[in-house]
Amino acid sequence: MTIYLRQLILLLALGLLTSTATLAQEVSTIKFDQLQELRQSPHDTLYVVNFWATWCKPCIKEMPYFEAAHAQYKDQPVRVILVSMDAVQDMEKRVMPFVQKRNLQSRLYLLDEPDGNTWIDRIEPKWSGAIPATMFFNNKRGQYEFIEREISEQELQELITKYKP
Repeated sequence: MTIYLRQLILLLALGLLTSTATLAQEVSTIKFDQLQELRQSPHDTLYVVNFWATWCKPCIKEMPYFEAAHAQYKDQPVRVILVSMDAVQDMEKRVMPFVQKRNLQSRLYLLDEPDGNTWIDRIEPKWSGAIPATMFFNNKRGQYEFIEREISEQELQELITKYKP
């Protein structure tokens, strides 16, 4: 029996793991160049990339909409990606507890780029750097839209419907 299997059995026996839905995603730290690679992806997939932070009330308000979209479109060529703008040093004390408390399941990144002036214009020249901000793109189809404000659940659904393959 592998160590992993033993640990899993122990967790189940202790009642700490009731279903796979209770496991929150990991948060990966990325640099701008890695985010740019995603932005230039040639796939026929709609990417919905939301820039947020744990200290941003409008970001927290709209977070359930992105999670619902992630669940709704998980078997379709639609990828919801949440990019935290929190400071890297806040990963363990703020970001991970936030993700775990809310059981977030979307793909999660923390952008390790403290100087926004070096990359914000490269994401979107009209972006002031304010959050929440959301980018919708499908490069194969030449589709792109950037929204620098909180969006409603209905608006998110309409934009996904408009752009999804």
